[in-house]
Amino acid sequence: MTTNRRYSAPVINTSGKGFIMGIIVTIIVGFVVGLLARAIMPGNQSMGLIMTTILGIVGAIVGQFGANALGMTGPVGWIGSIVGAIIVLLIYGMVTKKG
Repeated sequence: MTTNRRYSAPVINTSGKGFIMGIIVTIIVGFVVGLLARAIMPGNQSMGLIMTTILGIVGAIVGQFGANALGMTGPVGWIGSIVGAIIVLLIYGMVTKKG
């Protein structure tokens, strides 16, 4: 990230290998976190690969938000991401519950 001298606003480079690799790593980590959260959570969660990946990515965001709310700094890590994904999975189960 560089600074534009004229406006002194951050400029994010969204082209190149680093940006694409970051997206790929986020998707892979989200998928693994989603799988682990579904394995830990009891019951049958009927969702596909894409929903599992989205669950993991959103869970990591929720875990980071929760850590910041508790005053923790830095990245959450795997455990915080899985806990966040379990919370998201609980909410998803309540919203989509049939009958």
